[in-house]
Amino acid sequence: RELKYGPPYPRDAVSVLISSPQSHSPFSPPSPFSFLSALRSTGLLTSDPRLSDCMRQLRQSMQDSAGTVMMDQTLFRKCVGANILLLTQAFRRKFIIPDFEAFASNINQLYYSTQRQVGGHVADYIPQLAKFSPDLWGVSLCTVDGQRHSAGDTKVPFCLQSCVKPLEYAIAVHEIGTEHVHRYVGKEPSGLKFNQLSLDEEDKPHNPMVNAGAIVISSLLKVRGFLGVMEYLKKMAGTEYVGFSNATFQSEKETGDRNFAIGYYLKEKKCFPKNADMIAALDFYFQLCSIEVTCESGSVMAATLANGGICPITGEQVLSAEAVRNTLSLMHSCGMYDFSGQFAFHVGLPAKSGVSGAVLLVVPNVMGIMCWSPPLDRVGNSVRGIHFCQELVSLFNFHNYDNLRHFARKLDPRRQSLDDRNKSVVNLMFAAYSGDVSALRRFALSAVDMEEKDYDSRTALHVSSAEAHFESFFLAAHIFLCVIRWGNTPLDDARQFGWDGVVSVLTEYQRLYPRSSESETEDQRKLDTLKVVV
Repeated sequence: RELKYGPPYPRDAVSVLISSPQSHSPFSPPSPFSFLSALRSTGLLTSDPRLSDCMRQLRQSMQDSAGTVMMDQTLFRKCVGANILLLTQAFRRKFIIPDFEAFASNINQLYYSTQRQVGGHVADYIPQLAKFSPDLWGVSLCTVDGQRHSAGDTKVPFCLQSCVKPLEYAIAVHEIGTEHVHRYVGKEPSGLKFNQLSLDEEDKPHNPMVNAGAIVISSLLKVRGFLGVMEYLKKMAGTEYVGFSNATFQSEKETGDRNFAIGYYLKEKKCFPKNADMIAALDFYFQLCSIEVTCESGSVMAATLANGGICPITGEQVLSAEAVRNTLSLMHSCGMYDFSGQFAFHVGLPAKSGVSGAVLLVVPNVMGIMCWSPPLDRVGNSVRGIHFCQELVSLFNFHNYDNLRHFARKLDPRRQSLDDRNKSVVNLMFAAYSGDVSALRRFALSAVDMEEKDYDSRTALHVSSAEAHFESFFLAAHIFLCVIRWGNTPLDDARQFGWDGVVSVLTEYQRLYPRSSESETEDQRKLDTLKVVV
């Protein structure tokens, strides 16, 4: 007969995840409530657009059934079949933050400790901003895999204000290119207040993160129109809340004398593109500053920047990699007003603050965070927002220049715990010893590396071969046939114990799937090293 090897296909994953009563998967007991609880523990929300089909099927099934619905295999397959790859990755703990519950618990502790921070004043030079309570405080995060967590006042809308500056810059670079944008605006920190009437030595605004630079960027984006920019922002937010405060817009125009002065200064120095309308550019800039988000939607925007321009919860490529790289570089050097140098030194992450009390923080390739608390310090940054960011990098090794290998005093939430690994190895070996095929299949879809070795350098395939469990080593053989155990391959172990059938199958497998000479050389090198040590 033809030999068949390979891991279970995605269509079989549903059966694997719920097939064993001893399964430690979150689908036991099989009820919708346990499933949703387990889903939340991974960081995924039921509102995640990627899970819309799954949630719709689950709601429909609950409506169609009288009483308590039990998640038998048929119903479970119907509900999650379309999302099995995402769910398998979640329950395997293969997301960027494997132990999300522990991480979220740490974030909650930081949130409550920061809540005790007092001081600062709510911005009152824009009357509409002065109406917010100084007690409001919220933090939301979204990882590059779409894991979500929120604490505090995260559903209250607030205006982006200066937090829109990196976003409009990213859109401009995406639309018209880096070279064209930087004909009109520089890349250097100004060392001055964000609303200074100041240009660099080339008579250009210092960077896109100060008012002068953002007004010039607005003139470049004016052709896209307000609705065009809003479309980009909604895509970045994964279609979550993005609104507009007309009251703030009118308030900005009525009290925007300094920005009008900057506009006329830019016009005098011929900083605008040819035929650009300075008043229209200012009007557009005020509109962009008046765009509303919540902490929750803002965190998805930040996560889109952390994820190279791809929205984590929709998978849509919104911005080019070049636009995101340039934006993060400028946020890192210029994003926190004239506190940017200190923030880069102490926090070491790209960020942008706004006078509404928002802080947009990006941990590249990991997550985006939106903090919001209206009271500001003397340079215009949120008092609580700055404190939270500083505490975050004190606890976790998120600072750009933290050494990930040797700086053991900080936590790395991206690593799986050693206890989990040890437990996985023991369970894997026991399943191979007892011939538990269902468990082995489940491990292949769980957080277990099928090539893990025990203290004696045995693999699951060695154990299966020595015990002559045909079905179990069929599952294991496709992954690691020639792993060395004290000089013996699994084939050698099968010969030693006289299992002719096992020998026949492994020999046939080696004939069909020979290893490259490079792999064999590497195995021999490791064995030689081991012999020297012994």
